[in-house]
Amino acid sequence: MPRQLRLVVPGVAMHVIQRGNNRGACFRERSDYLLYLLHLHELTRKFACEVHAYCLMPNHVHLLLTPSSDDSCMSLMRELGQRYVQYYNRRHGRTGTLWEGRYRSSLVESARYVLACYRYIELNPVRAVLAERPEHYEWSSHRGNVGRHSDSLLSPHVEFLALGSPDAYLGLFDQALDADLLREIRESTNAGYPLGSDAFKSAVVAPTGHKLAPGKPGRRARESGAETQSGSEPDLLFGL
Repeated sequence: MPRQLRLVVPGVAMHVIQRGNNRGACFRERSDYLLYLLHLHELTRKFACEVHAYCLMPNHVHLLLTPSSDDSCMSLMRELGQRYVQYYNRRHGRTGTLWEGRYRSSLVESARYVLACYRYIELNPVRAVLAERPEHYEWSSHRGNVGRHSDSLLSPHVEFLALGSPDAYLGLFDQALDADLLREIRESTNAGYPLGSDAFKSAVVAPTGHKLAPGKPGRRARESGAETQSGSEPDLLFGL
């Protein structure tokens, strides 16, 4: 059966995950992380995508970004993947695919969900026991977003700006993410359905016929019999 088309709404944030093939490493040394970020920075300008948060884990990548057009994110991820795989294979003397199929993504509504995705992404190293605190992990947006250092890759989302200061954002990390919200973020991104309120889904997503939630496809998806890849596995270091 054909796959459901990826849901993209220009100007609305997206949570993107790309995993290493068979959950294998996609970053081995410092130069790998630096090169990936260099290409990401260049391509966000080329394809007019704003990056709000990111985390490069040893075997997968998280991005929170807002595309300016229907194909901005797709074009960015395609060229980024191609450039990085060519470098990585040459650098590490390997051949073949690096990524586990196509990247996964979820449309993210503003207000509660955008800031939750910021925190979800930047807390990934803590959940994976790679760092005691998010600011201790070098390859994420956290230190840039809390004002610890300048990160020219980042463009603050309007909901981030509404907090008023980096200190206010840092204060959000005093409490753990709600377990239900954590599960909702994981499931929505793995399955490709939108993360947002019922009103948002009805107004923005339902008219497109895309899947609204597990077992709740829109009209166009029902008519075509299209499917999306689903799953709710935790997004830790090895996806256990």
